[in-house]
Amino acid sequence: MPTPSAPGLVLSPSATIGEGVTFGAHVVVHDGVVLGDGVSVQDGAVLGKPPRLAAGSAAAGADVGPLVVEAGAAVCAQAVLFAGARIGAGAIIGDQALVRERAVIGPGTVIGRGSSVDNDVTVGRRVRVQSNVYLTAYSVVEDDVFVGPCAMTTNDDTMGRIPDGYVMRGATLRRACRIGGGAVLVPGVEVGEEAYVAAGAVVTANVPARAVVMGVPARVVRDVPDDELLERFR
Repeated sequence: MPTPSAPGLVLSPSATIGEGVTFGAHVVVHDGVVLGDGVSVQDGAVLGKPPRLAAGSAAAGADVGPLVVEAGAAVCAQAVLFAGARIGAGAIIGDQALVRERAVIGPGTVIGRGSSVDNDVTVGRRVRVQSNVYLTAYSVVEDDVFVGPCAMTTNDDTMGRIPDGYVMRGATLRRACRIGGGAVLVPGVEVGEEAYVAAGAVVTANVPARAVVMGVPARVVRDVPDDELLERFR
């Protein structure tokens, strides 16, 4: 029910709300949503939005399950979280960000303003996704990865002219790799552990662990030095 602290709240009676959850103004919480203790939901957020898929989609009409937001997570203003997503404890979903069905966001991860996490994406712990990033469907982002602003992953080499049997492939970003602002990753590429992709690079081939790549197409120019490895900053 709406309260003075949460005017315009629309809260489904089938939602499960933990202790100490706070709502901003004009929040919508759809059926089945589960919010853990201490979750913060800011103004205009939409939680548990049912997916609306194109006619003929293989997943059209399928039950994706409930949205689950674990304890202490924050959902910022005008973010949209789909049914079937899972947000880990202490994660932050930034203003106007989008997290689609069956996506998993790990504990302590930050999804920046206006970024989109597509369906069936898995994001690990303590990941930092900056503003206006696109993580395409079927991508895997391991723990402690950094993704710079406006970076983009892709998963369809055919650009919509999909033959029978074609399987879409997202990007795989291994532990603690870093992706610079505006970088583009083509379908199916893997960026190795502790690798570094320079800003504006177009990654068309797998990047070895600890390699520094830059350019269009991206090429290896050197290795990440020991004093830049994640362990030094823990």
